[in-house]
Order: sequence, then C-alpha cells, then structure tokens
Amino acid sequence: MNLNLKPMTTLVVFTITVATAAHAQQGRWAAADDATAKFIIDAERQWAEGACTHNKIAEQILADDFQGTSPEGRRYTKSKEVADNQDLSNTAQDCRLLDARVRFFGDSLAMVYGSESSVRKAKDGSEKSRCLIWTDSWLKRSGKWQIIAAQDTQYECK
Repeated sequence: MNLNLKPMTTLVVFTITVATAAHAQQGRWAAADDATAKFIIDAERQWAEGACTHNKIAEQILADDFQGTSPEGRRYTKSKEVADNQDLSNTAQDCRLLDARVRFFGDSLAMVYGSESSVRKAKDGSEKSRCLIWTDSWLKRSGKWQIIAAQDTQYECK
C-alpha cells in the first residue's frame, strides 16, 4: 500500500497554524490590577484633560504614524493634535475622562473603549458641553505602548 502523506501533512500543518493564529487573536479584557492597562488608562485620562491643561501628553503617547478621525469626520495626524493641544486660545474647562476599558489582543495590541467630556466656548461665546465616545488603538513597538489610531464620535451630553 503506497499512501501519499504529503497532502495530509500539509492539511494538518495548515490547521494547526490557523488554530494557533486564531487563538492568539482572541481578546481579553484587562484585569483591574493589570499594570499595562493602568498605564494606558492614565495616559487616556491625561489626553482627555489635555484640552484644559495643555499637558503635552499627546507628544508622548501618539505614535509618529498616528491617524485620528475627529468627531467632525476629518482625519488628523500627531503633529496636528500636538499643535491643537498647545493652542492656548482653545482652552476648554472641566475636562474629564468618564470611562475607559482596555481589551488586549495578544501582547502588543490593545483597544481602548472610552468616553470623555469637557466644556468649550462656542463661536457665539457661550459655553457648551462636549461629550465624546471613542475607540483608541494602542500598539507596543520596541517596548513602548503608543496610540496608532483614534476614532471619536460626539454625542449629546446628559
């Protein structure tokens, strides 16, 4: 009996490879005591407060190739965010992170789902509450966690 095992071996190797890759991509919510999640959430808090404090956190946590999508539907880069954050004529008040949850995918990718609020001056000079819900994508490169993408959506504050 002459069995050709090559197709069977290829199928087994392929199945193991796909199963391993699929398992590695299963997400897990961060535990409350996870040090990396605490770092990420603190950085998100500082970024949310940046419109009030002009704390320059965006320079540290945004990757050089960062791309964001604003609530107005425009794309922006790290350099644009850094410049906007330093614009003292555009200072908000009562900036706060409302919530943030971290979900890890493997050892180098995390998605953060959160929301924040602030009070800003409208063009007519009145103060308006601004509430955002967002998703930020964090990537660990060369041992450093940074945001590579952000998607913000404005919603009516309660």
